[in-house]
Amino acid sequence: MAPVSKEYDFLVIGGGSGGLACARRASSFYGAKTLAVESNRLGGTCVNVGCVPKKITWNAAAIAEALRDAREYGFSVNQTAPFDWTAFKLKRDAYVKWLNGIYERNLNNDKVEYVHGRAQLLNKNEAEITLDDGKKETVRAKKILLATGGRPAIPTHIPGAEYGIDSDGFFDLEKQPKKVALVGAGYIAVELAGMFNALGSETHLFIRYDTFLRTFDPMIQEIAVKEYERQGIHIHKQSSQSRVEKDEATGKLKLHYKDSRGSGVLEDLDTLLWAIGRTPQVDDLGLDNAGVKTTEKGHIAVDGFQNTNVEDIFALGDVCGKVELTPVAIAAGRRLGDRLFGPEKFRTAKLDYENIPSVVFAHPEIGTIGLTEPQARERYGDKVKIYKTSFTAMYYAMMESGERGPTSYKLICVGEEERIVGLHILGLGSGEMLQGFGVAIKMGATKADFDSCVAIHPTSAEELVTLK
Repeated sequence: MAPVSKEYDFLVIGGGSGGLACARRASSFYGAKTLAVESNRLGGTCVNVGCVPKKITWNAAAIAEALRDAREYGFSVNQTAPFDWTAFKLKRDAYVKWLNGIYERNLNNDKVEYVHGRAQLLNKNEAEITLDDGKKETVRAKKILLATGGRPAIPTHIPGAEYGIDSDGFFDLEKQPKKVALVGAGYIAVELAGMFNALGSETHLFIRYDTFLRTFDPMIQEIAVKEYERQGIHIHKQSSQSRVEKDEATGKLKLHYKDSRGSGVLEDLDTLLWAIGRTPQVDDLGLDNAGVKTTEKGHIAVDGFQNTNVEDIFALGDVCGKVELTPVAIAAGRRLGDRLFGPEKFRTAKLDYENIPSVVFAHPEIGTIGLTEPQARERYGDKVKIYKTSFTAMYYAMMESGERGPTSYKLICVGEEERIVGLHILGLGSGEMLQGFGVAIKMGATKADFDSCVAIHPTSAEELVTLK
């Protein structure tokens, strides 16, 4: 073991959004001597292989849809060349690299020391850092935060599964696949399938049951599946995969599967993408050396204050497996920084994990906050009252009926006061729309509060304040 080189108030292992938010809060607000260690690129999953490049790609897909819709509005749009995936990727990569630089400058501005390397706990107050050149150094810290995030999972029981890629690999694709298969039913699979399809790839989505996004409200599941089928995505329901073969001469893949129609083989695949879940990044973290406990699924076990079972060791973000969203990790990180290093008024600061809004950048967008209808009925029984509506957004007024996308909203209320405990929306603009309504619901809004707000006309959002 290398001798202790430096001592810190706070060691943050993991340079993703949550870890950096906590490190910067501790250092810039409260003067804690802080070290951040990251073995990959700064910004974590969100900046490099998640939210940011995903949304840029979603924007491209939305533009492709708008170009097709333009004809219905009287525009004559002749595309002289197909979508240039390669050029688009270069620009997207450059933007991500620019963000990496901003993250490093922010650390410097906030006086957080940053080391690129891999850290491993030696005990509850010490960690060994392996630097890029192979050298090792040991640091000691009064408090340690574990915020190492997660990584995509690839099945180990399917022969040839290694020929596929994961969601990280999506952002490495140099060329657009003409034919692609995705396996998974969560938001990552749904988002990427929508993007591939909108940009012109023949898209197959394999799901285990009859719907995807199965943790979402049943209304969302049912309508989203129908819309994806209307758009031409091939959805293989009740599916399983038995093996993958690769033609070494052409690089094409062959996927053997079963679905609700029987057994089949999908040939001539350019890309197979596994989106079957994520696993916590705890390998070689040295949890056993410090006695840090994990859950059955391998996540670091924490309480509501981000405390592990070991005093002065904390964890947050995807490595804990609770609401794996970037803004959640950032908010938890800032509150933890306040609690650990701030004044007395922050001694009980923690993130409230109730009523967290989230959006799926599908086609169209999906937004949700609070309880689903089944969850609400299980918790509140016959005190639940549902308000819902489905309509055609004005954007589609100029389109033929078969080309119109759906818009559906559901408001879930409880008790005589009709307190809103759930809101689920699907349709154009749902992502931007939900943020404002999320504030109202977080404040305890009732149906009467929504009704008291004068509608903005003509918008889709006005339907939420005029529900009958």
